[in-house]
Amino acid sequence: MAHQISVFVENKPGRIERVTGILAEANVNIRAFTVSGTYEYGVMKLLVDQPDKALGALKAHGIPANKREILAVLMEDRPGGLHRIAKVFGQRKINIEDAYGFVIEDKKRAVLVVDVERIGEAEKILKEEGLSTLSDEEIYTL
Repeated sequence: MAHQISVFVENKPGRIERVTGILAEANVNIRAFTVSGTYEYGVMKLLVDQPDKALGALKAHGIPANKREILAVLMEDRPGGLHRIAKVFGQRKINIEDAYGFVIEDKKRAVLVVDVERIGEAEKILKEEGLSTLSDEEIYTL
């Protein structure tokens, strides 16, 4: 399994810059991120090469953040790649609560980052279906 860092931020100019500046200063590499927000607040979700170091740096600067276990699922970068994973979860009644993806090798491999209920069961199901997940250490080397 892997981990992502979630950061609660005000929806104002410069907030993302502050978070990314703290991580850059701590020498933490952001592998992927997403931001979702409402009018006043948002949540940044970051897949980083050093989640514990990132969390410590953010908290040291008074930024509300937490570390959450996620699955980083390798998938083919082709039409239907995402559908294969969605179908596995749907047929086994595993709810995808949040997700984002990124390509690591054009037309070959991509990664789907999923936050699911029953994460241990979900990981086991993926393996049964011949799908691989990445650990934190494997994400560091992408």
